[in-house]
Amino acid sequence: MKVAITGKGGVGKTTLSSTLARLYADEGRTVLAADVDPDANLGLALGLTEEEVNAIVPVSKMKQLAKERTGANDQNSFYKLNPEVSDLPEKLAKDINGVKLLVMGTVDTGGTGCVCPEHVMLKAILSNLVFRKDDVVIMDMEAGLEHLGRGTASMMDQFIVVIEPGARSVQTYERIKSLAKDIGITKVRVVANKIRDDSDRAFIRSRIPADDLLGFISYNSDVIDADRKGLSPYDCSPQALEEIRAIKARIDQE
Repeated sequence: MKVAITGKGGVGKTTLSSTLARLYADEGRTVLAADVDPDANLGLALGLTEEEVNAIVPVSKMKQLAKERTGANDQNSFYKLNPEVSDLPEKLAKDINGVKLLVMGTVDTGGTGCVCPEHVMLKAILSNLVFRKDDVVIMDMEAGLEHLGRGTASMMDQFIVVIEPGARSVQTYERIKSLAKDIGITKVRVVANKIRDDSDRAFIRSRIPADDLLGFISYNSDVIDADRKGLSPYDCSPQALEEIRAIKARIDQE
């Protein structure tokens, strides 16, 4: 199972990503959770402490490793665009509650569009992850698909956009669905979070095609409190856990 979860900051995609990862780990599956959001906080949601999270160096910041793998050096401007990286997920991942966390980070190209060795290595690792046929891979991404090339995207089983019951959030879903279509992906699913009542559900159903809607997660003070305390929502909210378990069942069924 290969799942990419995206959405605007604050909509709850990390809550969904972390809880799905732990639910799959509960089944004894090998789960690799990749944090591909510049504002990386998947580690906290999985159960790491702030100190442990701050000690993790994102893959995108490993300049020396990128040079070694791509063959880049100060004297030579040429380097490999398809470096060997199959061993890196296991070497770089942090184990937490049965999940292997890989903090990818992002590469700031300064608006120049240049392809640096770190960017090449990051893209190569993401591509490698989708070929781990026996593993569950969950990618917690920013609101876009910029990290995924056509080849990588074609191997994903699910693209899930987490939204809130509001017009701007729905627009984000529509934009991501358009971006996905550009790279050959026609199936984009939605999880609606922070649902307060039946009117929120009615709004979502009026704007999202029924076939695209995986499920709802209720507005939940336990999840908010868990975030404030730096705790995993998996351990703090039985209601959210059961709602996400139902969403997982839909994913598995598809």
